[in-house]
Amino acid sequence: MELVEVQFKAQRKEFFRNERALYLRVGNHCVVQADRGEDMGLIISITSAGSTDVEVVSKEVLRHATDRDVEKLEEIRETEKDALRVCQEKVAEHRLPMKLVDVEYQFDGNKITFYFTSNGRIDFRELVKDLAGVFRTRIDLRQIGVRDEARRFDGMGMCGRRLCCSTFLKDFEPVTLKMAKDQNLPLTPTKISGACGRLMCCLAYELGDYKDLRKGIPKIGSKIRIFGGEHRIEKFSIFRQSVILSDPDGNTVEVRLDDFRGEIARPETAAAEKPAPERKEPAAPAAAPPGGGAPAAGGTAPPREGQETTDRPRSGRRRPRRRGGQRGRQKKREGQ
Repeated sequence: MELVEVQFKAQRKEFFRNERALYLRVGNHCVVQADRGEDMGLIISITSAGSTDVEVVSKEVLRHATDRDVEKLEEIRETEKDALRVCQEKVAEHRLPMKLVDVEYQFDGNKITFYFTSNGRIDFRELVKDLAGVFRTRIDLRQIGVRDEARRFDGMGMCGRRLCCSTFLKDFEPVTLKMAKDQNLPLTPTKISGACGRLMCCLAYELGDYKDLRKGIPKIGSKIRIFGGEHRIEKFSIFRQSVILSDPDGNTVEVRLDDFRGEIARPETAAAEKPAPERKEPAAPAAAPPGGGAPAAGGTAPPREGQETTDRPRSGRRRPRRRGGQRGRQKKREGQ
């Protein structure tokens, strides 16, 4: 069985089963099963059932789209503009703190979905009642984030290409400011922010390569002993594959990354020239004086006749005696 990926308005994508064994081609329109009706979209890929979890895909492709269906879809897109204007007027009447982003009609007209953004949760039950009275169909208000808003509007990034979220990016991964720091990028908001006002999603694309190239390299600003003297790491250039070092006199030198790695892999000169610490031999025990008596200071008394000796050193701390015990408890019970 084939699984068909269909794209709807504003890059919304979903998988459907081809249980009816229809001859489908990428780039053609088809009518698919939707919630309480039918919807229409564009086929963008066809894969086998083994590449995707079939249990999750529950809807199916119903039929091919005709020329009349394509014309009807274009008429629906024109009608959505009027629906958006009416909804904006209703939002202003109810004074709701929400921003309408887009509206999408279902192909059979059984449902209208309004997309909006807001800083918090909104009670829009009265708004839904008014919209249902105007359009006489099922109303669905869906709150989205600013990234989804940029995806629905589409646009061009600073790289000169279409937004990643509008073309191939399906899920939004978390992007942090540390990713920009690890890549030595300027932390100016206008340089690392996308059309949505958040950090650009592409900051996470090359982060793994930067981390691999930075392995074994000390942090910028650290001082190391290398090339026969002490140097400070000033800059690390990932594109030039080099490291810029400075000596105590302020002179800078650019070193290739491979040469730098090979040099820091060697033992430091200071560690190589440092002598090993002298090992102190334990003092020999003093011999006992003739005729018996105490040994000299620092010595050990010879064992007496019949006394056992052991190599285990005695601990200076005596183990405390436990009072009572099992016999004491037993006598206490007998006395009671």
